[in-house]
Amino acid sequence: MIRNMKAGRVTAAVLAAGAVTALAGAPAQAATAPSANTGWTADLSTVDADDVNVTGAGGTLTLTDAAWHRTAQVFSGSEGNLITAEHQLGSAANRVSAELTADTPKGTSVDVDVRGRTGVNDWTEWTPAGTALKSTVKSVQVRISLRSATDGVRPSVKSVALSADSAPQVNALTAGTELTYRVYGTREGLIGGRTANGHIITSRDHFVALPSGKATAPKGTGDYSVRVCRTDGSKCEYAPVWDVGPWNEQDDYWNPSSVRTKFKDLPQGQPEAYAAYTNGYNGGKSGLGYKVQNPAGIDLADGVFWDGLGMSDNGNVNVTYLWTGSGPTGVVSTAGDPMNVRASASTTAAVKGLAANYAKVNIECYVEGDTVTGKFGTSNIWDRIGPGHYVSDTYLQTGSDQPVAPHC
Repeated sequence: MIRNMKAGRVTAAVLAAGAVTALAGAPAQAATAPSANTGWTADLSTVDADDVNVTGAGGTLTLTDAAWHRTAQVFSGSEGNLITAEHQLGSAANRVSAELTADTPKGTSVDVDVRGRTGVNDWTEWTPAGTALKSTVKSVQVRISLRSATDGVRPSVKSVALSADSAPQVNALTAGTELTYRVYGTREGLIGGRTANGHIITSRDHFVALPSGKATAPKGTGDYSVRVCRTDGSKCEYAPVWDVGPWNEQDDYWNPSSVRTKFKDLPQGQPEAYAAYTNGYNGGKSGLGYKVQNPAGIDLADGVFWDGLGMSDNGNVNVTYLWTGSGPTGVVSTAGDPMNVRASASTTAAVKGLAANYAKVNIECYVEGDTVTGKFGTSNIWDRIGPGHYVSDTYLQTGSDQPVAPHC
């Protein structure tokens, strides 16, 4: 990540008034053929549906609306990002670096983050360019984020030159069960507003927000999803991460201190907002300087809050960060509404919760049950996606017509 052109692994040189060249990372907007990792250049002129408030007119990337920001954030200025198409590497690598040429007036910044594909539906977390990914990959994607603290003032990116190599694997992915922590959940609301990935919030919407952009899924995807449950396990929902918050923007508290972006002295699984509210950590303020009014570690859209979990007030929930697990996965694909999660492989079994459209779920195993006709045909195969949680395989995009997990 480049923050005001001064982040780690960044060298800067003035090219002209307000112009800098810096090292970071990002692949091309248009997918390119594999090469020997000798380098490539990002296409900054192609802006599509998963990009937010940016324009690439003339090959220079800048903010479209110099006063737009996501509704959950309260500040002057603007923000936006470009997510590139996948770039196929010529050989496996675990680090992407970039030379960024940009104009960054005072109060503006440009951040560059990278992720790598690890499976059909699976990605590493967004990682600051120039930093080793958690896995060696052969396909990468980049997010170029622009931000201004003042209405009307825009940064602009003129070029991003990229290269991939291998670095010492300090935080490699290890096979295992996904991480789960109990945190305080709050209702997001904000109907009609926009999330960090550009989604317009609807009534009874189904997504969540986490206080770090490392796990923000592009619009219309569930690349990063959670299972959030009442503390007694009676109701759960599987939902995509589409917004950043509450309270912080760089608090990936689910990660160990060796990976966690900030607040490394806090225990793994403890949000900074909890420490600030409960123990007076950081003077009781968030990393953004706000007085923390509750210990929230996750925001829940209204549909998750009311329909998925049946909550009537803010409170503790158990959150499973599904992308931290390993094994086969599937993406929920419905007509739009969330699907019921059943207690067994039957359309009449008790409803244990909901799985939102786009949510990426981990498939533990499969069983035979009631025959169902769904988005992907007719089948009697049901997938177990959590403890006592079953959904019809006909609503999961797995990349295969056959079961992708072992029999239960």
